[in-house]
Amino acid sequence: TVWMSHGDTVFAMPENFEVLAHSRNCPISAFRHSEQPIYGIQWHPEVTHTPKGRLLLRNFVFDVCGCSPTWTPENFIEKSIREIREKVGNSRCIIALSGGIDSSTAAVLAARAVGKNLTAVFVDHGFMREGEPEMIARTFSGFNFNLITLDERKTFLSKLRGVRDPEEKRRIIGGEFIRAFERVAAKTGAEYLVQGTIYPDRIESGVGKHSEKIKTHHNVGGLPSRMRFRGIVEPIRDLYKDEVRRIAKALGIPDAIASKQPFPGPGLAIRIVGEVTEEKLEILKRADGIVREEIEKSGLKGRLWQYFAVLLDTRSTGVKGDSRAYGYTVVIRAVESTDGMTASYAKLPHRLIEKISTRITNEIPEVNRVVYDVTHKPPATIEWE
Repeated sequence: TVWMSHGDTVFAMPENFEVLAHSRNCPISAFRHSEQPIYGIQWHPEVTHTPKGRLLLRNFVFDVCGCSPTWTPENFIEKSIREIREKVGNSRCIIALSGGIDSSTAAVLAARAVGKNLTAVFVDHGFMREGEPEMIARTFSGFNFNLITLDERKTFLSKLRGVRDPEEKRRIIGGEFIRAFERVAAKTGAEYLVQGTIYPDRIESGVGKHSEKIKTHHNVGGLPSRMRFRGIVEPIRDLYKDEVRRIAKALGIPDAIASKQPFPGPGLAIRIVGEVTEEKLEILKRADGIVREEIEKSGLKGRLWQYFAVLLDTRSTGVKGDSRAYGYTVVIRAVESTDGMTASYAKLPHRLIEKISTRITNEIPEVNRVVYDVTHKPPATIEWE
């Protein structure tokens, strides 16, 4: 079996090509040139849902093209440090630090490249999970770079007032991030901004002439067109999440960060469907805390890529006690994946889902309905917005 998620189909081949494979809906699923080493396939060999996909790519790269497997985490680290030094020289830099594995890996690479010329900036936009800002401050206090924390919670929330469109949310958040970084840069004399952008961010943001925009990532398409930096440094921009984890491990980054589940830069703002308000943030933080606590207690944390709660803008009628309740709906989202490019919804035990639902509706008065998302990626994305 292979993973085919596109509707386009090849119906005719050029001269001197022959069919190698076909499917019920795709008459030409694979083909090759009769004399030259030219091949074409109409499926995704790179995703984990294609069982022999990696073998196919390995055969093509090594046997057909004659390439050598020289990429290692150590080689990448050495090359990345050299490239950062070549780009920034003796200039000062700031790193946009979120506390996740991507920005942490980029920060350690940049620190090794420029040393004390790096300042890490953590912007608390108010959309973090419960207790996360404090955890970030504790974790990074011992790292080899200066850490500045900015409390921008009121600013971000006010800028999102009345905004419902997810793309607009991402653009506003990206713009506010940059303005905060520019203020720090003005004080520290930093000329370069370092970011933990990875390849899936660029793909989903539509970077490249063959990429369709799926959603704007705050650190790619969400950035303002004009910024007061000489340049942006993205040392892991060509890596997937599983590769970033390998780099993080080789850099000696603590497992608490290296194994952390992905969390979007805009945070809970894009896990609230519709307008973001203080009330909704508090509801979602409590619901998300329950989801994470129960899944981690169940021992399933290790096999899940992500697990979290989403707060819908939809309300529904319910009964609490003897009274009518008109409350919010919470979605439980849990997925299994290797690289985040594709994902399967996690088949959590029904008793676990029931326990989470009961706790949320009992402990959060504003919520009277909990649903479980059983959609793969594709057709859905892992995040709702």
